[in-house]
Amino acid sequence: MGFMMMTMLRCAMAMILAILAGHAVAAEVALVGVLGSKALLVIDGGAPRTLAVGQLVGDVKLLSVSSDTAEIEIRGQRSRLRMGDSPVSVGERNSAAKQVTLVSDVRGHFSTSGSINGANVTFLVDTGASSVAMGASTAMAAGIDFRKGEPGMAGTANGVVPMWRVRIRNVRIGDILLNDVEGAVMQVDMPYVLLGMSFLNRMEMRRDGSTMVLTQRY
Repeated sequence: MGFMMMTMLRCAMAMILAILAGHAVAAEVALVGVLGSKALLVIDGGAPRTLAVGQLVGDVKLLSVSSDTAEIEIRGQRSRLRMGDSPVSVGERNSAAKQVTLVSDVRGHFSTSGSINGANVTFLVDTGASSVAMGASTAMAAGIDFRKGEPGMAGTANGVVPMWRVRIRNVRIGDILLNDVEGAVMQVDMPYVLLGMSFLNRMEMRRDGSTMVLTQRY
């Protein structure tokens, strides 16, 4: 084999290894139950697995468990899981993934500035909301013709109000920009836009005390 061919092969192998290193897969783990001193974990979307403290399943090792939390370790990285929270991703990650770090306020709420269709808004993270929810005035400022959306009714602190399901062209927080996001517009004034699961499902969510890190998955 000629020198030129060997050089090309080495370059190709180097590129492949670099790509693989930059896209190492992390394991997604969720705590779905506690059985005494054992934890019931869902790993990478599979069937629930019961782990005792010290037990290893694949790369996931259970370090400790309490009434509603569990601490795990994956490939040397530790993470604390809380029952009912979204799955967390632990292990090596794509170094090019876009991230935003949020800090909670005195009430434990996570809020941040951002934009909807280029219009500036303030978001409040709400895992109980199924979509990105906003008031009618916010939607109009963002150029959303919400009355052409799917009508319905929604329960709020002010009672049941008319609402419309819409598609949002884009939602931005920091360096994270998502296109074609499901939204809901309610006929009521809202001080925040609720950052619901139609956005958060496309994130890896990691919380450590008063800090939450959102990493874009797709």
